[in-house]
Amino acid sequence: MNLYKKIKSKETKLSVIGLGYVGLPLAISFAKKVDVIGFDIDKAKVESYKKGIDVTNEVGSKCLQETTAFLTSNEKELQKAKFHIVAVPTPINLDKTPNLSAVIGASKIVGRNLIKGSIVVYESTVYHGVTEDICIPILEKKSGLRCGIDFKIGYSSERINPGDKIHRLEAIKKVVSGMDKETLNIIAKVYGLIIKAGIYKAESIKVAEAAKVIENAQRDKNI
Repeated sequence: MNLYKKIKSKETKLSVIGLGYVGLPLAISFAKKVDVIGFDIDKAKVESYKKGIDVTNEVGSKCLQETTAFLTSNEKELQKAKFHIVAVPTPINLDKTPNLSAVIGASKIVGRNLIKGSIVVYESTVYHGVTEDICIPILEKKSGLRCGIDFKIGYSSERINPGDKIHRLEAIKKVVSGMDKETLNIIAKVYGLIIKAGIYKAESIKVAEAAKVIENAQRDKNI
């Protein structure tokens, strides 16, 4: 049985790392279909969510109060999941260079709790090459596992417009990518559980990363 079927049948769990305006809606949406672990290093934020207080204003207090997602700041809980979605922010430094500290930090956390047979998907906005050249070595070092043999990797950029109550997560076409065809198909099927607008399979991780950069540039120009 492949990982998609195990997730769908709730034999294993899906995790979302980073519960901000991107990660929280993901966790809430997936929890309607599968077992979800939502993780964030900010204990105070997690406690607010548990009380039904949506500090992002993206999902609303009612959804938080009703969700079955298990929200936690204990990273060891991630060991119960085999499909991880990293949705942490990637701001820029004062000199306009990308600040990858959150992505690197999240990769270390996932790596410490990674088990064989897992898939890790990054949603954070990065320049092409980051997922494979920076994140994979961290995951391998922290886990002692080998990418491509013990675990697989993918990239699927977030495309939501924060604060937009019309064009929601489920209504925006999802661009997905994977390190090989099998991984790509599993990632596409998993996201297909919640995305109603359709899935676009990019030909490689670098293409998907570049597509996100181009989309952000287009948004900046229009705004």
